[in-house]
Amino acid sequence: MQFDMRALPMAIRYKIINSTITPRPIAWITTLSEQGVVNAAPYSFFNAVGTEPPLVVLGLLKEPRRRTLKNTATNIVANGEFVVNLVCEDDAETMNECSVDAPADVSEIDYARVVTTPSVVVAPPRIATSPVSFECRKVAALDIGTQQTVIIGEVLMAHIADEFITDREKVYFDTPAMKLIGRTHGSGWYVRNGDSFQMARPAFDPDRLAPKD
Repeated sequence: MQFDMRALPMAIRYKIINSTITPRPIAWITTLSEQGVVNAAPYSFFNAVGTEPPLVVLGLLKEPRRRTLKNTATNIVANGEFVVNLVCEDDAETMNECSVDAPADVSEIDYARVVTTPSVVVAPPRIATSPVSFECRKVAALDIGTQQTVIIGEVLMAHIADEFITDREKVYFDTPAMKLIGRTHGSGWYVRNGDSFQMARPAFDPDRLAPKD
């Protein structure tokens, strides 16, 4: 079956993207409003897009009825700073509590009782229990269409919990031990990052192009 994405309503396009591009890492984003309210919200339209400089991208959907920016996007556009906190299994329920549609003057940090710690180079705090946190500054904010804002951020400072560093000199990490979770198909479905396999990248073999007898 083919789906002409140009002709479909947004809700159907969302279902197709959300149910097929999986698993998606979760950015548990902390930001700071102009009034000093700390916002914490999870987003799974998120990934890394570069290392020189190190870049991450966020797809932040707008309020569907008013088509206005949600709190996270509002704060990033206003002050250009945010922290991406990755989510481990132990934080799953707390992260989910932060997905509520709270008023702008209510901090999800207080609502979900999230433990934070100060960042080094940006104003928003980072989540203390996160295995990995990235302090970021906005590089670009792009309104593409009427329902979303795409944020490109540069990672200025990375925090990785000491227990997951296996070799400081070579900068090796025990990523499976972080027990990170991701989003998958449908509403409310998540995946554990525990079932993995390894394949070596093959070298080019010109003999594979030779005609077969």
